[in-house]
Amino acid sequence: MANLRLRFGNLYGCPPPLVGESCWSHLLHVTASNEEEGSNVSSARMRSEEGLVSVILAVRNERNYVEDALRSLIQQNTEGFEMEILVIDGKSSDGTGDLVRSLAQEDARIRILTNEHGTTPFAFNLGLEEARGCYVCILGSHALYERDYVRTCMSELLRTGASACGGLVETWPANNGLQARLVAWVLSHSFGSSTKSFRTRKQGFTDGVNFPLAIKQALLDVGKYDVQLTRNQDNDMNQRLRSHGHRLYITEKTKCRYFVKADLKSLFQYAFRSGLWNVLSFRKNRKCMGLRHFVPFAFVAATVATLFMLAAGLWFRGRHEWMFSLPFLLLVGAHLLSGTFASILVALRERSIAPLILPIVFLTFHISYGAGSLWGLSRPPMKVEA
Repeated sequence: MANLRLRFGNLYGCPPPLVGESCWSHLLHVTASNEEEGSNVSSARMRSEEGLVSVILAVRNERNYVEDALRSLIQQNTEGFEMEILVIDGKSSDGTGDLVRSLAQEDARIRILTNEHGTTPFAFNLGLEEARGCYVCILGSHALYERDYVRTCMSELLRTGASACGGLVETWPANNGLQARLVAWVLSHSFGSSTKSFRTRKQGFTDGVNFPLAIKQALLDVGKYDVQLTRNQDNDMNQRLRSHGHRLYITEKTKCRYFVKADLKSLFQYAFRSGLWNVLSFRKNRKCMGLRHFVPFAFVAATVATLFMLAAGLWFRGRHEWMFSLPFLLLVGAHLLSGTFASILVALRERSIAPLILPIVFLTFHISYGAGSLWGLSRPPMKVEA
């Protein structure tokens, strides 16, 4: 795969920092942008050793993405604080570790650690244990971060008094192929992912934040990440933070580009697993899952019920036989109609007829998601660790 930097252009607009350049040289300066924006961030806090930020990047078999993600972090504007980058590798078999080690030779701030368990929550917890900073960034390798991402999240966290702050998340296709673009359109549209998805959230205090800069002690105080939740561990963490009085904030002053699945098969598999883990996560911590997480389940359950009605109608021959098929036709028809309206808006925005395929993709995506939740109901609940 060609480098994302070459395919989408230089997102950062400036060369990377010199190898070995010390971030401490910035600690005596008050940032000009904060003064221009009228920020009330304490310059003393930004200059103190409390300004050390530990970036935690969990990876496993991410050779195609990790270099670009790391280079976007290497190029971060660290004026006012120091930064270290902890790459937690889940025993990758595709050469991800070797690639990270070669980048670590270019920039001494990069450290690679091995996650023996291989799962995301174990990686995050290992990062929290190894982090030297009072602040941590919980980031992903499928994203490119604007050059001011960490610094702006730090500034906004201090300004708002939040315990975790993240930027806007832009959904981008993995490549320029039609399937990859369809995946990105589905996941970035509110009809596909809801208005409260991390891909569609707007600025302000929120119930969840992805790719955040957070106060490390806050994450430690609520018990770190739940290692039983190989998915939705971020939802669980966000809920526990809120329940302990911490506030979460999203700023529109910076953003990252998040690259999604490359083909429709992977999208539908992702949807099924997400639906499954929504049920498992709900059983573990009911408060961490919202009503929106189960809308596809309700749609699939209603569709199955109306299919039974349609089948029952085959046994009745008479004047009102058509009524047995009406609920199914209305339900699926309403979904396709809504999907068509959404696809037309996307087509107009993209100036392309390709999004007109989306109604079928939306339908299959939601059915896959809801089917995963149905399957999750048949699974035994996870045992709660003592």
